[in-house]
Amino acid sequence: MWFRRDLRLSDNPALVAAVEEARAAGGDVVGLYVLDDALWARAGANRLAYLADSLRALDEACGGALVVRRGDPREVVPAVVHESGAAAVHVAASHEPFGVRRDDAVRAALPADVPLVVTGSAYAVSPGRVLTGGGTPYQVFTPFRGAWLEHGWRAPAPRPREVPWRALRRDDLPDVTPTADLPRAGEAAARRRWHAFLRDGLAGYAERRDRPDLTGTSAMSVHLRWGEVHPRTLLADLADALAGGAPSDDVTTFRSELAWREFHADVLHHQPGARTRSLRAVVPDDAWARDATETDLLDAWREGRTGYPLVDAGMRQLLATGWMHNRVRMVVASFLVKDLHVRWQRGAEHFMAHLVDGDVSQNQLNWQWVAGTGYDAAPYFRVFNPVTQAKKFDPDGAYVRHWVPELRDVAGPRVHEPWRLDPPPAGYPAPLVDHAVERKIALDDFQRARAGG
Repeated sequence: MWFRRDLRLSDNPALVAAVEEARAAGGDVVGLYVLDDALWARAGANRLAYLADSLRALDEACGGALVVRRGDPREVVPAVVHESGAAAVHVAASHEPFGVRRDDAVRAALPADVPLVVTGSAYAVSPGRVLTGGGTPYQVFTPFRGAWLEHGWRAPAPRPREVPWRALRRDDLPDVTPTADLPRAGEAAARRRWHAFLRDGLAGYAERRDRPDLTGTSAMSVHLRWGEVHPRTLLADLADALAGGAPSDDVTTFRSELAWREFHADVLHHQPGARTRSLRAVVPDDAWARDATETDLLDAWREGRTGYPLVDAGMRQLLATGWMHNRVRMVVASFLVKDLHVRWQRGAEHFMAHLVDGDVSQNQLNWQWVAGTGYDAAPYFRVFNPVTQAKKFDPDGAYVRHWVPELRDVAGPRVHEPWRLDPPPAGYPAPLVDHAVERKIALDDFQRARAGG
């Protein structure tokens, strides 16, 4: 059993298939995780530290038998097959571009009589299965969601009662020091968090989820990213909650958030180039900041010193915790692309370097949504006003004051416009740009592109 984005024992169809094959043959199961140097080198310390903790939790659940090997999967997986005499390698399907190429290469490197057996995926409905009546991929979310709901999904797979694990030599997990205070990792922690949300957070979710000053989200994104819980499990529990009297608006809203996750995975499945390329051009190429100007603007944004408190609070939350509230993610992304005129790819790179829940399809396609370059994206002329957004979703300024200590003595919503205070708060920068001016520039660039200029 080659674990990848499914670091759990419950609701894991690939593991069930491996156990069934082993039992039928009177054999055992080697649980393998490959620390791929190609991925390890690109990930930030927080994501690596979380992964290491999640693998420790999985190892404990496997009775200490999880085999961790570091290296290239094209070499490691066949080597473990040879060492163990395994008759098959069981995996859940990968749909992101890197994973597809890796699996094709591993399949080719395995002995001819050892198949790579693919069962299930990281999604309730695997990317590529939901198609229009004409057999083409959906490009608009709402009809995709309708077809996704109509398609439905299987019930969660049962957890094997006993797994005949076989231990082999394993490498030590690297010791990674995180730069943030990370949540507890592992399947058990994921289930505890989810059950706590169902009990205390689901009611009112539709209304509170956009408020960064409140504990209104489930914070399950990191557990979904590493497969410590499967979305099918969440959907089954939501159905039970609805049957038990949970508010339908809250259940429907949460289910739609899972549908967005599956829509973006489906888009990347059909358009793998969307990882780095805009699906649509929205402004002329000369609209983007370049060279030293781009570097300076990007650095100020990354470090949370743009002079716009909600933007700075979000960027500092990211650096401090490896996570950022979803509403704030949209605001800071819009600010980078449409106020600072920096390409979305630069922001996506920074997010992937620091987000513990960094997921290629969700990160890249959400950035394209904000930038107006993706399928069913927000129109480019929709430019988030960082002050208006702050006043609406952080009305008393509690979120900003928490993450921007220079403004902690500014009471109430005045914290969102510190440049209006006399004197301005010491140590906090003046606005990097004038939002009204940059918004007009962004819209003018958009019109130039439409006119072919």
